[in-house]
Amino acid sequence: MGALRLIQNSHKRKLALDKYLCHTTTEIDFAMKAAEARLLDFLKKSPQFVIPIYQRTYSWRQPECHRLWDDILRAGRSENIHSHFIGTIVYIESGLYQVSSQSPLLVIDGQQRLTTVSLIIEALARQLGETKEPVEGFSANKLRNRYLRDPDENGEAKYKLLLTQTDKQTLLTIMNNQPLPTESSLRLKENFEFFKKRIKMLGDDLEPLCKGLAKLMVVDIALSRDHDNPQLIFESMNSTGRELGQADLIRNSVLMDLEPNHQTRLYNDYWRPMEIDFGQEAYSKHFDSFMRHYLTVKSGEIPKIHRVYEEFKMYVSKEQLILDDLVDDLRRFSGYYCAMELGKERNPDLRAAFADLRELKANVTYPFLLGIYDDYTNNLLSAEELEQAVRLVESYVFRRAVCDIPTNSMNKTFASFSKTLNKKQNYLESIRAQFQLLQSYRRFPGDKEFSDAILGRNLYNFQRKSYWLRRLENHGRKERVSVNEYTIEHIMPQHLTTEWQEALGEDCKRIHEVYLHTLGNLTLTGYNAEYSDRPFTEKRDMRGGFTESPLLLNKGLGQLETWDEKAIQSRAKRLAEKAIAVWPAPSLPEAISNAYRLKTPSVCGYTIEDYRHLESDSMRSLFDRFRKEVLSLDSCVDEVFLKNYISYKAESNFVDLIPQAKGLKITLNLPFHELQDPRELARNVSDFGHLGAGDVQVIFSRLEDLPYIMGLVRQAFEKQMGDEDMLV
Repeated sequence: MGALRLIQNSHKRKLALDKYLCHTTTEIDFAMKAAEARLLDFLKKSPQFVIPIYQRTYSWRQPECHRLWDDILRAGRSENIHSHFIGTIVYIESGLYQVSSQSPLLVIDGQQRLTTVSLIIEALARQLGETKEPVEGFSANKLRNRYLRDPDENGEAKYKLLLTQTDKQTLLTIMNNQPLPTESSLRLKENFEFFKKRIKMLGDDLEPLCKGLAKLMVVDIALSRDHDNPQLIFESMNSTGRELGQADLIRNSVLMDLEPNHQTRLYNDYWRPMEIDFGQEAYSKHFDSFMRHYLTVKSGEIPKIHRVYEEFKMYVSKEQLILDDLVDDLRRFSGYYCAMELGKERNPDLRAAFADLRELKANVTYPFLLGIYDDYTNNLLSAEELEQAVRLVESYVFRRAVCDIPTNSMNKTFASFSKTLNKKQNYLESIRAQFQLLQSYRRFPGDKEFSDAILGRNLYNFQRKSYWLRRLENHGRKERVSVNEYTIEHIMPQHLTTEWQEALGEDCKRIHEVYLHTLGNLTLTGYNAEYSDRPFTEKRDMRGGFTESPLLLNKGLGQLETWDEKAIQSRAKRLAEKAIAVWPAPSLPEAISNAYRLKTPSVCGYTIEDYRHLESDSMRSLFDRFRKEVLSLDSCVDEVFLKNYISYKAESNFVDLIPQAKGLKITLNLPFHELQDPRELARNVSDFGHLGAGDVQVIFSRLEDLPYIMGLVRQAFEKQMGDEDMLV
């Protein structure tokens, strides 16, 4: 019971244990054995800890190491601190046992702490060398032979802790004081160096460290596979420093319950290659996002980033997928993702297109791009056609950003973009048509809208100014110019000197205010410091000035005598025309694009006349006013007459309406708790059977309530169109 009380004192472990107990009917004394133990005694008695291949790699960073280090020294320096609890060690074998068993212990939770303490012990042993023991039992030889390895064993069996893959070899070389492997574990390498430096800083005062290590306490929890659910516990328990990621949970869910040979084969053939493709840093940073995009491709629905694991389990269950086929598919799509996001594409033209798109931070386009990349690998698209499609996506994202179109629902646009494509013939044409048919807030800005916007936009403070300058400069070039070698230059400077005021004339303040940060006045230079606020003619004629500049952006500046409003406007117009070519819009004949338009099927031929409660003048007038307001929300809103109600939809139903004798019963498709309804006109119908989609119901019976009712309707519409995760 002392061990259980100790678990309860650790908030995270208490939550984990509570969650586990809520999911099992097995008595804890029978299924789970928990014992309080000093960590060093626990290590000494344990035969060997093995990290299963499905576990995540060692992931602690220096903040976690620093925290543990401070805790150890604080405990070691205080006579009032008799022990310091650092968490649980949860392990499993075929049967229930404690550490008296000589079988390897498969670690479910505790890898991070076991590994980190092992690094500290090895670093301390190296510092001690042949010196006397600062504390009894703390010689270099005793530390290694009691807590890091078993001198009676040979080969890998002699090591107390075996990690997985890259971590395994790195830890073994550290324990053997050998040179690190070429592909070493970054976390192990960095943290070991951290502890070596910290111990060296202690000098000869190693007693607090030794005493602190001796005071570390853990709860030793032995599980039985016959009675406990390791995956449920793994889902519930997080290590003290770093919570489990969605990728960790998914990998364990896929591999944990397989037979060892099957588990090893799937990991080595599919999952490990994925980890290698991503690399150590990118795997932890990008894999959750990849899984989110993958699920969007497969299901057409966009999971919340913190619910990727739950959505993955639902997807696997719903589709009744064969595990081998699933992991094979994940491996293929992860390769596509690495090509696009991590610069691993081999085709140079595609690699350049993906690099340009990455600069726009438009990762919401990836579900669509992953799908068409898969079609490219299946020869439905050529490399050239795929590049054109990627460039079209780039143009769409950039034009909208320049035109300052809200990013609402762009993730949903690309999540469902493939639904109307003709993949059997005219694939690329159907992509162009789909872009061209987008309307309203989803529209692909036309040439005039884009040109007008880029002429007047403050591009100096545009979030990705190096991107648009580089794209303009390199368009049509075979040898690309690296923008990193240049800085952005205001031709008319940010500070107007007397010479500049005279050159611009009486209207200099207006010209400066209107044009300073706009397209016509911005360029690139390698001589920004030399240019400073000099007059235009000096910037033009100096060494390395505009006349000698090799940049296309500076073409023509060397022939100008003055830089005034007319010159700025002329250059801006020329660059805007070039921008239209750099970021082209689809330009299919209307007849061709209309052929790809989705035809809205008639629904059983119902009309307004089929609703008897709309026969009265008062109800019909009320309905007509409401209908007009809803349809005017956006051109994408459709009205559908069904047998028992009328539906208004954008992506899907956001309002359903049932005409009644004394009013219009309106159902709004959004969670009741999210509704802002200060007058409390709506009611929660989530627990009641009702027609229409949504949890919110309100009665509209008085025309004077229309503005307020439409405020509620707009919330449902904006909820459906919202795009809280858009990164552009």
